[in-house]
Amino acid sequence: MHMADALLSPAVGGTMWAVTAGVAAYSIKKVQNELDEQKIPLMGVVGAFVFAAQMINFTIPGTGSSGHLGGGMLLAILLGPYAGFLTMASVLVIQALFFADGGLLALGCNIFNLGFYTCFIAYPLIYKLIIRKGYSTGRIFAGSLLAAIVGLQLGAFSVVLETLFSGITELPFSTFVLLMQPIHLAIGLVEGLVTAAVVAFIWKARPEIIEKAASGEKLGGLPLKKVLAGLAIVAIITGGVFSWFASTYPDGLEWSMLNTSGKEELEAPDGIHQTLASIQEKIAFLPDYSFKKVSTDAPETEEAWPAVNAGTSVSGLIGGAMTLLLAAITGLIIRSIKKREKASAV
Repeated sequence: MHMADALLSPAVGGTMWAVTAGVAAYSIKKVQNELDEQKIPLMGVVGAFVFAAQMINFTIPGTGSSGHLGGGMLLAILLGPYAGFLTMASVLVIQALFFADGGLLALGCNIFNLGFYTCFIAYPLIYKLIIRKGYSTGRIFAGSLLAAIVGLQLGAFSVVLETLFSGITELPFSTFVLLMQPIHLAIGLVEGLVTAAVVAFIWKARPEIIEKAASGEKLGGLPLKKVLAGLAIVAIITGGVFSWFASTYPDGLEWSMLNTSGKEELEAPDGIHQTLASIQEKIAFLPDYSFKKVSTDAPETEEAWPAVNAGTSVSGLIGGAMTLLLAAITGLIIRSIKKREKASAV
C-alpha cells in the first residue's frame, strides 16, 4: 500500500508531510521515558524484520491481486506505539530513498497510513482493550488479528481520501473505495494471522517484551540475545531467500487502480512530481529491489517464479541492515537528547 507521487497533489502531499512530522515529533517526546540500551537494538532488529517481510507479496486467491505485511501492528505490540511509529518511519524512509518503493512526495502519506492508524488507533483501542483482562494465547490472537484488520482498513480508506482530496479524477471515489476496502480486508486477515503468530511466539519466549511495551516501561536488564538473534536470522532468510517467492500479481492498491482506471500506475504531472522523481532516481541504487537495468532494445520476457535473483537478495540484506541502523541511530539520538535535557536541568 505504498502510494506513488502521481496519486497526490503537492498540497495534499505537503500537508501529510507536515502532519506526519508532527506525529513523529510527538512520538520522539513521548518515547524518551521508555528507551534504554535494550530497546534500541530491538527497534533495529524488528525494523529489519518488517522491511524484509514487506518484500514478500502473497497472492489473494481468486482476485489476481496480492498483498504484503504492513507491520505497523507488530511494531506497536513489540515496541509500544511511539517507538513502533518511529521504526515504521525508518522502514519507509529506507524503502523510498534507496529502493524507489513509494514516492518522495507520498512519503508522509505512506508513513501516516501504515503507521498512525495501527500504532495510535487500532493498538490502544482494540488490541489493548482485548488483552486488558490478562495475556493469553487466545486474547493475543484475537487482539492482533482484529487490530491488524482495522488498522489496514483505516489505512486503505485514508489512501482513497488522499486521492480524492488531490483531485485524481481517474480514480473516482465510489469505485475506488469499493475496490480498496474489500481487497485490503483480505490482506488484513493474512497480516493479522501472521502478526498474531509472531506475537504469540515472542510472548511465550519472552513475555516481558510485550507486557512492558504495553505499559510503556523500560526493558531494563531483560536478556534479549535469543530474541534478537532469532528475529535477525528470520529477517536475513526472509529478505535474502524467501523474497524470491513473492507473488507477481499487483498489490492491493495497484489492483484497485487497475480495475478503476485501467492502469496500475498513473502518469505524474510535470513540476514538483518530476523533480522529486528525478531525485529519487539518482538516490535509489536498487530500484524495485533489484540491480538497475541497462536499457536495451530486446523484448521483455515474462518473469519466472520463483524469481531467483541476486539483486533481490542483495536488496533484502542491504535494506534490512540499513533499516536496522537507521532505527537504532534514531533511538540513540533520542536517548542523547534526553540525557542532555537531564544534564541541563541539574
